[in-house]
Amino acid sequence: MTDMPADHSVESAADKLADVKAEMAAAAQTAGRRGDEVTLLAVSKTKPVDEIEPFIAAGHRHFAENRVQEAAEKWPALKQAHGDIELHLIGPLQSNKTKQAVDLFDVIHTLDRAKLARKLAEFKDRPDFPKLFIQVNTGAEPQKAGIEPEQLVDFHALCRDLGLTIDGLMCIPPIDEAAGPHFAFLGKLAAQIGVEQLSMGMTADYPKAIGLGASHIRVGTQLFGARQKP
Repeated sequence: MTDMPADHSVESAADKLADVKAEMAAAAQTAGRRGDEVTLLAVSKTKPVDEIEPFIAAGHRHFAENRVQEAAEKWPALKQAHGDIELHLIGPLQSNKTKQAVDLFDVIHTLDRAKLARKLAEFKDRPDFPKLFIQVNTGAEPQKAGIEPEQLVDFHALCRDLGLTIDGLMCIPPIDEAAGPHFAFLGKLAAQIGVEQLSMGMTADYPKAIGLGASHIRVGTQLFGARQKP
């Protein structure tokens, strides 16, 4: 028996968006929040343009990519055709790709070191300069990017001294630990440095993230299906 081909129609995209937004609304209501306080980022990494376009046609405008080079191959034409699209970088940013990222992305969620902060500061006076989130390594995982929690206050001060405005914090909890404590910890860290936005929660745990104050959730698999391996 052969597998049925994936449905990439506008109707299918609209149904998937509606399902996620219903879960978002329920989680927000349970937490005493408004559903419109949370932005759904459709994570389109590894997905080709013809799988992204149905979501745009269904009215979605907030997307996220992991790699600058991949995004540069897909998004300039899409953004030119749809001027209200907001594109977020949620993967590591190499310093030598900073200008390209500033040119392409509206929000960067992965500011994680002084060298990158200094490089970004070179472009801070541009009118289209992206909003910035600091990525925090809440699990202190040696293999994972992000500022160590105990270094956050000093790093945030450095960013301010460089003229950078930080809009929020981002985290990716350890895969083998409950996500909730990490989301709650990120919220405490955000309050400590006086920022309000929290980028946290993915397909498996975004209702929990919404309950703990997420402003942005990053959902890929539930919308686009399993990630394509390179």
